[in-house]
Amino acid sequence: MTEALFTLISVVALLLGSPGPAPLALAAVGASFGITRGLPFLFGILSGLAIAIVGAIIGLSTLFSLYPTTKIIVQVIGGLYILYVAFKIASAPMIGGSNTQHRIPSFVDGFILNLLNPKAYAAFFAIFSQFTLPLENNTLSLFATGVVCLIVATIVDSIWLMLGGIIKPIFKKPLQARVIRIIFAILMIIAVARTLLKLTN
Repeated sequence: MTEALFTLISVVALLLGSPGPAPLALAAVGASFGITRGLPFLFGILSGLAIAIVGAIIGLSTLFSLYPTTKIIVQVIGGLYILYVAFKIASAPMIGGSNTQHRIPSFVDGFILNLLNPKAYAAFFAIFSQFTLPLENNTLSLFATGVVCLIVATIVDSIWLMLGGIIKPIFKKPLQARVIRIIFAILMIIAVARTLLKLTN
């Protein structure tokens, strides 16, 4: 059981902690607006992730296999929304500007981003098919695995937000701030494009 738990934690940390749309968005928000102002976005991302976990548990993969169009639609909508969030980050005004408060990605932005994030569903399909905790009751096993996934994701995503907060002082210089925001946005787009390509192959 201990070995299975360690393996699960390692796999979840690697799958969800690798640079993808959500982690990169968290780092960008932390760098642009600070850790405290980025918390609603973080909570939104974690809430969307919780829905993705439940979706994986109840067999969303079965729905996608029965109705392939549904998978394509979710991927396209998710990709477009991530492009929107990337643009929102790249075009954000300087810290301390008068309209900064109105441009911070919100709880809803984070929720929708991860709710429609193909990487999250792909990760959980892999986890629940190969790394569920070995408990006698299958339902309990899936539930316990889901809880561990959410706890690890909370830690990993918080670290990404804090990493962004650490580099926030760089954002006091307009040119550097704009360049770093654009880099984060481009990396988000590349990450989701790579995920979509893997899922469609």
